[in-house]
Amino acid sequence: MLSCRPVGMGLVMKIRAILRAAIACATTVVVVAGCSTMTQGRALSMLNDPFRVGDLPATNGPSGIRANAPAPNGTVVNTDNGSIDKLSLLSVNDIEDYWKSVYSQSLKGTFLPVGKLVSYDSNSPSSPIVCHNDTYKLVNAFFTSRCNLIAWDRTVFMAVAQRYFGDMSVTGVLAHEFGHALQQMAKLVTRSDPTIVREQQADCFAGVYLYWVAAGKSSRFTLSTADGLDHVLAGIITTRDPVQDADTVNDDEHGTALDRISAFQMGFVTGASACAGINKQEIAQRRGDLPTALQADPNGDTGTGEVPIDEDTLSTLMELLGKVFSPKNPPTLSYKAAGCPDAKPSPPASYCPATNTIVVDLPGLTQLGKVSSESEDTLPQGDDTALSVVMSRYALAVQHERNLPMQSPWTALRTACLTGVVHRKMAEPIETPSQKELLLTAGDLDEAVAGLLTNHMVASDADGTSVPAGFTRIAAFRGGVGGNMDVCYSRYPA
Repeated sequence: MLSCRPVGMGLVMKIRAILRAAIACATTVVVVAGCSTMTQGRALSMLNDPFRVGDLPATNGPSGIRANAPAPNGTVVNTDNGSIDKLSLLSVNDIEDYWKSVYSQSLKGTFLPVGKLVSYDSNSPSSPIVCHNDTYKLVNAFFTSRCNLIAWDRTVFMAVAQRYFGDMSVTGVLAHEFGHALQQMAKLVTRSDPTIVREQQADCFAGVYLYWVAAGKSSRFTLSTADGLDHVLAGIITTRDPVQDADTVNDDEHGTALDRISAFQMGFVTGASACAGINKQEIAQRRGDLPTALQADPNGDTGTGEVPIDEDTLSTLMELLGKVFSPKNPPTLSYKAAGCPDAKPSPPASYCPATNTIVVDLPGLTQLGKVSSESEDTLPQGDDTALSVVMSRYALAVQHERNLPMQSPWTALRTACLTGVVHRKMAEPIETPSQKELLLTAGDLDEAVAGLLTNHMVASDADGTSVPAGFTRIAAFRGGVGGNMDVCYSRYPA
């Protein structure tokens, strides 16, 4: 996440080798306890309700195929007649039925069903050529307008998605691919549009459809808005872009974790019109000055961007947070656990309002900031996973100085929002008394967003209590990443 260096020594950023195409980097640690229809008037303010996901209640519950769902209808070329292909066919049936019924309400052109569905085994040397694509070792799913077809790897890509994220992750993948078909129908993109515009639109269209499912409108599937949707979001995070060197030209950019989830949430909350409005300018405005690529130091070396989670780093972080928030009475940092009369401990970092102290369990925080390995099948984790938790406890101190409640769901979301503000501020150097700085680096936001799904701490109150839905936690953080601190207080009033 962050680089720590004396001012003036050049930016060091991290590199994490992550394969976007291979969902085999899926997570086993997601805490699991969606996309709009074309109905007008669903207010964005619904995102600010701790107990709602858009305008839907935040609930745990069943997600997947309904017990009374109709049988799949149609043909899958090269099928093995297994469960993945049956689930995929049923998914396309549902996705097509939805878009056929609403297409003309928001999109131009004429609705056209996908002409062919193809399944393949990426492990097999005899896997077929699909519309000029060699599918042997092609761990992916794709739509091609040349042949008007959707194809998927049933053996690795879809099987791993289902194993780690459930049936609805398979449906979500196909909703994304069908989004590419919608682009062709509505002529939303041209050959000159970069890949990221196409991919962000497709993520958005997947959100539109999955809202309809989460709203209970599908006859084939259900999707709970808390644990079920958390799994879908985790799948989106694992298929984010790898962090690349600034000298690397990425013609196949799909977006960071925050990019992809932001696009998905736009569709879920606002509907298809938001997806049609995604272009290069919209994406650039949404990203602002957040780092998306690696930089080299003055010696030409590209570092990892990771800093040690130790007392020196935390001391620098506290200085920086003081500059960002400018509290009249800054909180103190302690490494010794002590009783707190007005808040419960929330290790590895706790805030005690009575003493205005942030208490850190350093070994626990260090473990939380341990960089995840590709071979561990986990969501991204690193120094920002840990440091963002400390940022959130400082954000509680800032709220306490304003005499705001320390224990409430709105406190939890306000905390996530303010932590997002810190991330935006740290995209640029901030001078501190010690002349040291911590800078946001490429990949840090991926770690923070993943933490909002797994440990929830960044979106928690002084007792460590969070809100039910990862969607809502991430939306609050994303609101703060816009950089306006006042927004956090207006969106989440006491």
